[in-house]
Amino acid sequence: MRRATLSLALGLSLIALLAARGADASIHEYAGGGFAPRANSFFFHGGSEGLYASDLLSNSSSFIRFDSIVFRRTLESASRHEEMQQKTGLVEAIIVEIQDRDKIGGSYLHSDAICCTPELDKEKSCRVGEVIIRPNPENPDWPKRIQTFFDGKNEETTMVTQIVSINKTGMYYLYFMFCDPQLKGLKVTGRTVWRNPQGYLPGKMAPMMTFYGVMSLAYLALGLLWFIQFVRCWKDILQLHYHITTVIALGMCEMAFWYFEYANFNSTGTRPIGITLWAVTFTAVKKTVSRFLLLVVSMGYGVVLPTLGGITSRVAALGFIYFVASEALELVENLGNINDFSGKTRLFLVLPVAVLDATFIIWIFSSLSRTLEKLQLRRSMAKLELYRKFTNSLAVSVLISIAWIGYELYFNATDPLSELWQRAWIIPSFWNVLSYALLVIICILWSPSRNPTGWLLLAIAQAYILKQIYNHILYNIHNEFCCKATSMILEDVPCSTIY
Repeated sequence: MRRATLSLALGLSLIALLAARGADASIHEYAGGGFAPRANSFFFHGGSEGLYASDLLSNSSSFIRFDSIVFRRTLESASRHEEMQQKTGLVEAIIVEIQDRDKIGGSYLHSDAICCTPELDKEKSCRVGEVIIRPNPENPDWPKRIQTFFDGKNEETTMVTQIVSINKTGMYYLYFMFCDPQLKGLKVTGRTVWRNPQGYLPGKMAPMMTFYGVMSLAYLALGLLWFIQFVRCWKDILQLHYHITTVIALGMCEMAFWYFEYANFNSTGTRPIGITLWAVTFTAVKKTVSRFLLLVVSMGYGVVLPTLGGITSRVAALGFIYFVASEALELVENLGNINDFSGKTRLFLVLPVAVLDATFIIWIFSSLSRTLEKLQLRRSMAKLELYRKFTNSLAVSVLISIAWIGYELYFNATDPLSELWQRAWIIPSFWNVLSYALLVIICILWSPSRNPTGWLLLAIAQAYILKQIYNHILYNIHNEFCCKATSMILEDVPCSTIY
């Protein structure tokens, strides 16, 4: 069993490291990417990000910069032209704001073509060999078209380094496109840099930096209140209180690491693997320890049970597997390119985490059911009320989680092109807020008090008393049975003379 667990853990980690390519996020790297056919065109997706308009008052600009973009065609394609011939191949960089997507292609000309055809050229609607673009009446320069030509028999051509200013807030898509079938096999290398007025953080992620800063302060405030109560009652601290302290500390470190990781990303445009790895690891550890805390509390540890007993190894094994699966998923999500959706890899890593979460939930509620049953049998009304409040809080959080998952599915299904990117940050933030709320509830219900060991001692005493009563009853039954049997044998000799 342990060998299988270790093999699964190593397998998930290996997949994560292979899938999580080193990323520069707002700096989109192209390393020999190929073009895919679409209608009568060929395209390469160069990136997509939410960008805010340049702030003229603070002189903060928003832009997309093309750096060292090189197009390389095949030798066969280049050899079809003469040495002195000019403009022997055209590649276009098309930048479009998502609301103007219907202005790319010939739909407004009642044509399914993306590239201009000779027939449309005769109608003076476009120029043959170019992508059909209908200018925006409110902004004639958009969608933006940047052309790069091959000359003669050259196999390579370099795009002129330039900066495209963004003066309207929106979700922008970049495509490199060509219409000439003779350029089939074209490759692109280089990079583009995308920047918002306040830094390099993509528009979707920009609010998260503020959110992580606020959550860091929230965990700090909770930690201070908990520490004050912890010190006041330090002579009566239970082992459970140390677990709660650990979760608070991990949450504080996690939020702080993410804040500094995003701040560094915002100022440099890159995400150093070291900082991101630390943040991801703290997230995985906190998730694991939080679930472990919920489970042991549900089992009655420190209140009903003095120890976990023989199930400690099973709890530890489940926690270890969850940590590895969560770490692998976080690595892929945070070390991949900002527009890399790698669906199959992500799905493969999401499923184990979902199954393990379901296992935790089932185990937690089954443990709570047994704990409540024990407390009812022992008539421990104070502790029973405590656990009922905890059960109700947990049940409400599960219902809210299910409702939120439904909202997430609806949000993603109705916004496939990220038009609602300015609200996307709320989705991941919710889970952090819910986790924090549950931790606050646990801190309130299991706050250190002057005599918390009384709960544990009372549980042990009750168990001891019940055992003594049980033994006493058995002893009396045994004596009565033996007395009657002996009396019958000795012909009505009183029991008092026998015992």
